[in-house]
Amino acid sequence: MDISFPLDYHERDLITACVRQEEWAIRKVYEDYYRLMMSICLRFAANENDAQDLLHDGFIKVINNFSKFQIGTSLPSWLHRVMVNSCIDHYRKMVRRKTEDIDQVYGNHSLDADAVSKYSEQEILNSIQLLSPTYRTVFVLYAIEGFSHKEIGGHLGITESTSRSNLVKARYKLQDILRRTHR
Repeated sequence: MDISFPLDYHERDLITACVRQEEWAIRKVYEDYYRLMMSICLRFAANENDAQDLLHDGFIKVINNFSKFQIGTSLPSWLHRVMVNSCIDHYRKMVRRKTEDIDQVYGNHSLDADAVSKYSEQEILNSIQLLSPTYRTVFVLYAIEGFSHKEIGGHLGITESTSRSNLVKARYKLQDILRRTHR
């Protein structure tokens, strides 16, 4: 079945059509923003199959929440936020968090920015995916998404110091993974 897209639609018309659950509009948003949403999911997932699952769960939330979209808001920013929140929700459901207080971290060193610059984006992403779900989630939320430790703690139900501790450990593990797998 071929679906034709209106040639002169505006974002408002697209959103209105999505709120009405019109297939052409939903398909258009999915196709136009697939790469953006998949890149977010790949940061949170252990592998591409898990990222696909996160993407589909997140996109269902996007479809179900189009009525909450406020005209004037950037559609890519709104999709980004819904997808990140969906990944956080998935983390909460699937992971039993085992965390330690920052005072228990000994001998860990932060990841050197110059050391990271010698790796490709794909090598870094692959290494992030090898982190445990807890470390990966805290690292992505802090280092990539720009959340504060207070925000991370609120989303994940952990203390700020636990978030900091997990970030330090994640950086140390990431450095170790990069050294071992990409010499």
